[in-house]
Amino acid sequence: MTLYQADWAIAAVRIRLNNSPILQLPMAPLDTGGGRIWGTWIPTKPDLSEGVSVLAKDLQGMLLVYDMEGKLVSTVRQGMSTEVNGVTLAIAEIVGSTGLQIKADPGIPIVYTGFGLLMISVLMSYISHSQIWALEETGKFYIGGRTNRAQVAFEREMLEILDSLEASKLEAKAVNSEKSLVPNS
Repeated sequence: MTLYQADWAIAAVRIRLNNSPILQLPMAPLDTGGGRIWGTWIPTKPDLSEGVSVLAKDLQGMLLVYDMEGKLVSTVRQGMSTEVNGVTLAIAEIVGSTGLQIKADPGIPIVYTGFGLLMISVLMSYISHSQIWALEETGKFYIGGRTNRAQVAFEREMLEILDSLEASKLEAKAVNSEKSLVPNS
């Protein structure tokens, strides 16, 4: 089983307004056509009439704070605070998320076995093998053969076989003629 980090993102920002408990607000990816940027809106008044936009482009901890008109108000890092709309905005943490891909491939041993057999067969294809046929019919001797490689070496081997057959035929004639010359006692 193999684990891959397929993707990462900024999931949320944890903030504190004045002395409130820490709030976790989700951050959404913004379509800018360029780099990756995440943003959220933080209300600074209880009736949600005013607020600031917070943007982050990585997990390094730097956030850009924009007011309602879209003007940059402040740049703040994780663990720091800034004053906006009469409220102290403290950044406690930027929460990241990751996408994991888990890969399990039970067919890998089969693939490696097939690859091993393929390599063995490739090596075996370099080994020369030959076939020789012989037929004796009505006093005539026929010989033939074929090979997959080393044609010249095969031809030499065939000539050696024919020469040895010719030599053994001559020896057999000589032995037969000697037997016919020796009288029976």
